[in-house]
Amino acid sequence: MEILLEVKHLKKYFPVRKGIMKKVVKTVKAVDDINFELFKGETLGIVGESGCGKSTMGRCLIGLLQKTDGCIRFEGREIGALNKEQLRELKKDMQIVFQDPYGSLNPRFRVREIIEEPMIAHGVKSAQERRQRVEQLLYDVGLGKEYMERWPHEFSGGQRQRISIARSLALNPKFIVCDEAVSALDVSTQSQILNLLKELQRKYELSYLFISHNLSVVNYISDRVGVMYLGNLVELAPVDELYNNSLHPYTEALLSAIPQIDEEKRKEKIVLNGDVPNPSAPPSGCKFHPRCRYCQDICKTQQPEFRTVGKDHMVACHFPLGVSVK
Repeated sequence: MEILLEVKHLKKYFPVRKGIMKKVVKTVKAVDDINFELFKGETLGIVGESGCGKSTMGRCLIGLLQKTDGCIRFEGREIGALNKEQLRELKKDMQIVFQDPYGSLNPRFRVREIIEEPMIAHGVKSAQERRQRVEQLLYDVGLGKEYMERWPHEFSGGQRQRISIARSLALNPKFIVCDEAVSALDVSTQSQILNLLKELQRKYELSYLFISHNLSVVNYISDRVGVMYLGNLVELAPVDELYNNSLHPYTEALLSAIPQIDEEKRKEKIVLNGDVPNPSAPPSGCKFHPRCRYCQDICKTQQPEFRTVGKDHMVACHFPLGVSVK
């Protein structure tokens, strides 16, 4: 498969300042050495608890946040090496759909203006061309051209998210970050939006980074899944492999919490002890070791390498579940 996006050693740190002089007293390591690849036409799901760095990573990838360190390559081009004009052109290919359909739309703009705005910003001067594009996009997301002159407050949450998706498609991008794109919607609407995203992916040959804390949603839409914990990827595998043969204790605990109607499929619920550590003062060694029921001495002192274990299955653990360690 052809690689669309390549991420190496990505880091994003936020300084914490105090006092009159605003002196840096500590650093929050929101994203701490992330490595992965995204293939063309693929949906890569990213899961993890709130505060693990999922959204921060997604915003770094499309340039909404400036990375602290690392390398991001899009179609083989290092984003950090591009000049201002090249970066502006590249941003046509990279878009985002935000979590809150109520807060992500300008209440002073009509639907037509909301979807037109990216086209105007990137030099599409023909009003007729923009109007035709808006009509087509509204049709593609399940709304009609009769909605063009309405205001955002006249729509339901699901309809607003459809408008947000239409806006993200205005410049015909190749890569879209879906940042908790369905978490603010009710369950029936979630399924409609997920099916819509799949349809649009086939039609426009899109690649998604789908960020969510809902493992069932990620299972439905993703080709591969990455599990994040405290700024790091701890496991990455094809979706069926990860859900049926998880290797990291944190993934095992997350999967045990998924409700199952079928008694035969129910797993022992694993309750993690303690809270997520402070990202400004993470534990030594493996960051998960204070909450891991399999913790051994090496886990407390030595950080595990994020390595391949089996075909297309990567894990950061000294003692992967079900794998004999020599």
